Amino acid sequence: MTKILLLSDTHGHLDPVILKRAAEVDQVWHAGDIGQIEVTEQLKKTGPVKAVYGNIDGSDLRAEFPKELCFICDGVKVYITHIAGYPGRYNTMTRKAIEKQRPDLVICGHSHILKVMRDPSYGHLHMNPGAIGRHGFHQVRTMLRFNLNQGQIQDLEVLEYKR
Repeated sequence: MTKILLLSDTHGHLDPVILKRAAEVDQVWHAGDIGQIEVTEQLKKTGPVKAVYGNIDGSDLRAEFPKELCFICDGVKVYITHIAGYPGRYNTMTRKAIEKQRPDLVICGHSHILKVMRDPSYGHLHMNPGAIGRHGFHQVRTMLRFNLNQGQIQDLEVLEYKR
């Protein structure tokens, strides 16, 4: 079993609650708009970090992280990118990646809107953890925590914090 903390849209903000939650899991995944390299450097002190860059991220983050990732973790095929759209309204890049890779789990950020839903067309689970940073229109900061276990996504939790 692999415990995952999924976050997005930190926009350079990292506070003790994020680091505390990161220390409780096996891996941290960041779906873009990191904001500053120091965010991922601090997260790496708690354990492995997988991340993609987002539209606000500068050349330092783009040099370290890709635009999209596809990998297998504990039997679950995962696709992550920052700007994807959502089921029924994926952008062209994401739709092509989904059709080619056939992931079990599609993750994105960008909208600052927490969303977890099954895609009826492709059959995967779609996750957007919302935004955990303080920049943006969102009223509640959110992250997702879940377990991957032999091809299954289990024990999904929404972690909410005041702005």
